[in-house]
Amino acid sequence: MNVALIGYGKMGKEIEKVLSERGHRVVLIVDRDNASELDAEHLERADVAIEFSTPQTAFSNIMTCLECGTPVVCGTTAWLDRYDEVKRFCEERKGTFFYASNYSIAVNLTFRLNEILARMMDRFPEYDVTLEEVHHTQKKDAPSGTAITLADGIVSHLARKKKWVNGMTTVPDELEVQSIRRSVVPGIHTVTYESEADVITLSHNAKSRRGFAVGAVLAAEFIQNKTGVFSMNDLLDL
Repeated sequence: MNVALIGYGKMGKEIEKVLSERGHRVVLIVDRDNASELDAEHLERADVAIEFSTPQTAFSNIMTCLECGTPVVCGTTAWLDRYDEVKRFCEERKGTFFYASNYSIAVNLTFRLNEILARMMDRFPEYDVTLEEVHHTQKKDAPSGTAITLADGIVSHLARKKKWVNGMTTVPDELEVQSIRRSVVPGIHTVTYESEADVITLSHNAKSRRGFAVGAVLAAEFIQNKTGVFSMNDLLDL
Protein backbone atom coordinates (compact mmCIF):
# COMPACT_ATOMS: atom_id res chain seq x y z
CA MET A 1 0.00 0.00 0.00
CA ASN A 2 0.95 3.61 -0.49
CA VAL A 3 0.09 5.38 2.76
CA ALA A 4 -0.44 8.97 3.84
CA LEU A 5 0.42 9.55 7.50
CA ILE A 6 -1.54 12.40 9.07
CA GLY A 7 0.09 13.30 12.36
CA TYR A 8 3.76 12.55 12.90
CA GLY A 9 4.15 12.37 16.64
CA LYS A 10 5.19 9.29 18.60
CA MET A 11 2.35 7.19 17.19
CA GLY A 12 2.94 8.36 13.63
CA LYS A 13 6.60 7.39 13.83
CA GLU A 14 5.75 3.97 15.30
CA ILE A 15 3.20 3.35 12.54
CA GLU A 16 5.82 4.31 9.95
CA LYS A 17 8.13 1.59 11.31
CA VAL A 18 5.41 -1.06 11.15
CA LEU A 19 4.42 -0.02 7.62
CA SER A 20 8.01 -0.43 6.47
CA GLU A 21 8.30 -3.84 8.15
CA ARG A 22 5.15 -5.03 6.37
CA GLY A 23 6.31 -3.87 2.94
CA HIS A 24 4.21 -0.71 2.63
CA ARG A 25 5.38 2.73 1.54
CA VAL A 26 4.74 6.12 3.14
CA VAL A 27 4.15 8.58 0.29
CA LEU A 28 2.96 11.56 2.33
CA ILE A 29 3.51 12.81 5.86
CA VAL A 30 1.32 15.67 7.05
CA ASP A 31 1.96 17.37 10.38
CA ARG A 32 1.31 20.82 11.82
CA ASP A 33 4.18 22.36 9.82
CA ASN A 34 2.77 21.33 6.44
CA ALA A 35 -0.96 20.97 7.11
CA SER A 36 -1.75 22.69 3.79
CA GLU A 37 -0.43 19.62 1.93
CA LEU A 38 -3.47 17.62 2.99
CA ASP A 39 -5.28 18.11 -0.30
CA ALA A 40 -6.42 16.18 -3.37
CA GLU A 41 -3.13 16.71 -5.22
CA HIS A 42 -1.02 15.14 -2.48
CA LEU A 43 -3.53 12.47 -1.44
CA GLU A 44 -3.80 11.23 -5.02
CA ARG A 45 -0.66 9.11 -4.45
CA ALA A 46 -2.08 7.36 -1.37
CA ASP A 47 -4.17 4.19 -1.23
CA VAL A 48 -5.12 4.96 2.37
CA ALA A 49 -4.55 7.62 5.03
CA ILE A 50 -3.79 6.82 8.67
CA GLU A 51 -4.81 9.69 10.93
CA PHE A 52 -3.36 10.13 14.44
CA SER A 53 -3.37 13.89 15.01
CA THR A 54 -5.16 16.01 17.62
CA PRO A 55 -8.79 16.32 18.77
CA GLN A 56 -8.86 19.82 17.27
CA THR A 57 -7.81 18.74 13.75
CA ALA A 58 -9.11 15.17 13.41
CA PHE A 59 -12.59 15.98 12.07
CA SER A 60 -11.28 18.31 9.38
CA ASN A 61 -8.55 15.84 8.39
CA ILE A 62 -11.02 12.98 8.07
CA MET A 63 -13.48 15.01 6.02
CA THR A 64 -10.73 16.16 3.67
CA CYS A 65 -9.68 12.56 3.04
CA LEU A 66 -13.25 11.46 2.37
CA GLU A 67 -13.86 14.44 0.08
CA CYS A 68 -10.77 13.41 -1.89
CA GLY A 69 -11.88 9.77 -2.09
CA THR A 70 -9.07 8.50 0.13
CA PRO A 71 -9.95 5.72 2.60
CA VAL A 72 -9.01 6.80 6.11
CA VAL A 73 -8.11 4.99 9.34
CA CYS A 74 -8.46 7.25 12.38
CA GLY A 75 -7.10 6.72 15.88
CA THR A 76 -7.48 10.24 17.25
CA THR A 77 -9.87 10.48 20.20
CA ALA A 78 -11.94 13.25 21.85
CA TRP A 79 -13.69 14.42 18.67
CA LEU A 80 -16.57 11.90 18.70
CA ASP A 81 -19.29 14.50 19.15
CA ARG A 82 -18.99 14.79 15.34
CA TYR A 83 -18.68 11.05 14.57
CA ASP A 84 -22.23 10.82 13.22
CA GLU A 85 -21.45 13.61 10.74
CA VAL A 86 -18.45 11.68 9.46
CA LYS A 87 -20.47 8.47 9.24
CA ARG A 88 -23.25 10.13 7.23
CA PHE A 89 -20.82 11.88 4.90
CA CYS A 90 -18.85 8.68 4.33
CA GLU A 91 -21.99 6.74 3.49
CA GLU A 92 -23.27 9.49 1.18
CA ARG A 93 -19.95 9.56 -0.68
CA LYS A 94 -19.64 5.77 -0.66
CA GLY A 95 -16.28 6.27 1.01
CA THR A 96 -14.27 4.21 3.46
CA PHE A 97 -13.72 5.08 7.12
CA PHE A 98 -12.30 3.00 9.97
CA TYR A 99 -12.37 4.28 13.54
CA ALA A 100 -11.25 2.77 16.84
CA SER A 101 -10.58 4.36 20.20
CA ASN A 102 -7.74 1.85 20.57
CA TYR A 103 -6.09 -0.29 17.88
CA SER A 104 -4.47 -2.83 20.19
CA ILE A 105 -5.77 -6.34 19.52
CA ALA A 106 -5.53 -7.15 23.24
CA VAL A 107 -7.42 -4.00 24.26
CA ASN A 108 -10.27 -4.83 21.91
CA LEU A 109 -10.50 -8.31 23.40
CA THR A 110 -10.54 -6.57 26.80
CA PHE A 111 -13.49 -4.47 25.61
CA ARG A 112 -15.47 -7.65 24.96
CA LEU A 113 -14.41 -9.26 28.25
CA ASN A 114 -15.43 -6.06 30.04
CA GLU A 115 -18.97 -6.31 28.65
CA ILE A 116 -19.23 -9.99 29.55
CA LEU A 117 -18.00 -9.34 33.09
CA ALA A 118 -20.45 -6.42 33.55
CA ARG A 119 -23.36 -8.65 32.51
CA MET A 120 -22.22 -11.31 34.99
CA MET A 121 -21.74 -8.82 37.84
CA ASP A 122 -25.20 -7.37 37.31
CA ARG A 123 -26.46 -10.23 39.52
CA PHE A 124 -24.21 -9.26 42.43
CA PRO A 125 -25.07 -5.76 43.77
CA GLU A 126 -22.66 -6.12 46.69
CA TYR A 127 -19.81 -5.32 44.27
CA ASP A 128 -19.16 -1.69 43.40
CA VAL A 129 -17.20 -0.96 40.22
CA THR A 130 -14.66 1.73 39.37
CA LEU A 131 -12.42 2.40 36.40
CA GLU A 132 -8.92 3.87 36.35
CA GLU A 133 -6.77 4.90 33.39
CA VAL A 134 -3.10 5.92 33.58
CA HIS A 135 -1.23 7.61 30.71
CA HIS A 136 1.86 9.65 29.98
CA THR A 137 1.76 13.36 30.78
CA GLN A 138 1.52 14.35 27.09
CA LYS A 139 -1.88 12.68 26.74
CA LYS A 140 -4.20 15.55 25.83
CA ASP A 141 -7.64 14.11 26.57
CA ALA A 142 -9.10 12.73 29.79
CA PRO A 143 -10.56 10.26 30.19
CA SER A 144 -8.88 8.39 27.36
CA GLY A 145 -10.92 7.10 24.44
CA THR A 146 -10.21 3.57 25.66
CA ALA A 147 -11.53 4.41 29.13
CA ILE A 148 -14.69 5.88 27.62
CA THR A 149 -15.28 2.69 25.61
CA LEU A 150 -14.78 0.60 28.76
CA ALA A 151 -17.06 2.89 30.78
CA ASP A 152 -19.78 2.78 28.12
CA GLY A 153 -19.52 -1.01 28.09
CA ILE A 154 -20.07 -1.15 31.85
CA VAL A 155 -22.97 1.32 31.88
CA SER A 156 -24.65 -0.55 29.01
CA HIS A 157 -24.56 -3.92 30.79
CA LEU A 158 -24.66 -3.09 34.53
CA ALA A 159 -28.13 -1.84 35.46
CA ARG A 160 -27.05 -0.17 38.72
CA LYS A 161 -24.77 2.28 36.88
CA LYS A 162 -26.64 4.90 34.85
CA LYS A 163 -23.72 7.04 33.67
CA TRP A 164 -19.97 7.53 34.14
CA VAL A 165 -18.22 10.60 35.54
CA ASN A 166 -14.58 11.60 35.25
CA GLY A 167 -13.40 11.99 38.84
CA MET A 168 -14.49 10.89 42.28
CA THR A 169 -18.18 10.34 42.98
CA THR A 170 -20.26 9.06 45.88
CA VAL A 171 -23.48 8.82 43.87
CA PRO A 172 -24.42 5.11 43.79
CA ASP A 173 -25.60 5.00 40.18
CA GLU A 174 -22.55 6.84 38.78
CA LEU A 175 -19.46 4.98 37.55
CA GLU A 176 -16.27 6.64 38.82
CA VAL A 177 -13.56 7.02 36.15
CA GLN A 178 -10.20 8.21 37.45
CA SER A 179 -7.63 9.67 35.01
CA ILE A 180 -3.99 9.73 36.12
CA ARG A 181 -1.12 11.28 34.16
CA ARG A 182 2.36 10.01 35.01
CA SER A 183 5.78 10.12 33.28
CA VAL A 184 5.98 7.96 30.12
CA VAL A 185 3.25 5.35 30.73
CA PRO A 186 1.85 4.21 27.31
CA GLY A 187 -1.47 3.22 28.85
CA ILE A 188 -2.92 1.21 31.74
CA HIS A 189 -6.66 0.58 32.09
CA THR A 190 -8.11 -1.22 35.10
CA VAL A 191 -11.72 -2.12 35.91
CA THR A 192 -12.21 -3.02 39.58
CA TYR A 193 -15.19 -4.73 41.20
CA GLU A 194 -14.94 -4.64 44.98
CA SER A 195 -17.05 -5.98 47.83
CA GLU A 196 -16.40 -6.33 51.54
CA ALA A 197 -15.13 -9.84 50.87
CA ASP A 198 -12.87 -9.55 47.83
CA VAL A 199 -11.78 -7.73 44.67
CA ILE A 200 -12.00 -8.64 40.98
CA THR A 201 -9.84 -6.73 38.48
CA LEU A 202 -9.75 -6.65 34.69
CA SER A 203 -6.66 -4.82 33.46
CA HIS A 204 -4.68 -4.10 30.31
CA ASN A 205 -1.16 -2.70 30.52
CA ALA A 206 0.46 -1.50 27.29
CA LYS A 207 4.23 -2.06 27.33
CA SER A 208 4.79 0.17 24.30
CA ARG A 209 2.98 1.86 21.41
CA ARG A 210 3.80 -0.99 19.03
CA GLY A 211 0.57 -2.91 19.65
CA PHE A 212 -1.46 0.18 18.74
CA ALA A 213 0.60 0.76 15.59
CA VAL A 214 0.29 -2.84 14.39
CA GLY A 215 -3.48 -2.68 14.82
CA ALA A 216 -3.74 0.56 12.84
CA VAL A 217 -1.76 -0.94 9.96
CA LEU A 218 -3.90 -4.09 10.03
CA ALA A 219 -6.97 -1.83 9.81
CA ALA A 220 -5.50 -0.05 6.77
CA GLU A 221 -4.85 -3.41 5.11
CA PHE A 222 -8.35 -4.60 5.99
CA ILE A 223 -10.22 -1.74 4.30
CA GLN A 224 -8.46 -2.10 0.96
CA ASN A 225 -11.12 -2.47 -1.78
CA LYS A 226 -13.94 -1.96 0.73
CA THR A 227 -16.47 0.82 1.21
CA GLY A 228 -18.36 1.71 4.36
CA VAL A 229 -17.73 2.48 8.01
CA PHE A 230 -15.71 -0.06 9.99
CA SER A 231 -14.42 -0.75 13.49
CA MET A 232 -12.19 -3.23 15.27
CA ASN A 233 -15.21 -5.51 15.69
CA ASP A 234 -15.21 -5.91 11.91
CA LEU A 235 -11.47 -6.50 11.73
CA LEU A 236 -11.46 -9.05 14.57
CA ASP A 237 -14.88 -10.53 13.69
CA LEU A 238 -16.12 -9.98 17.26
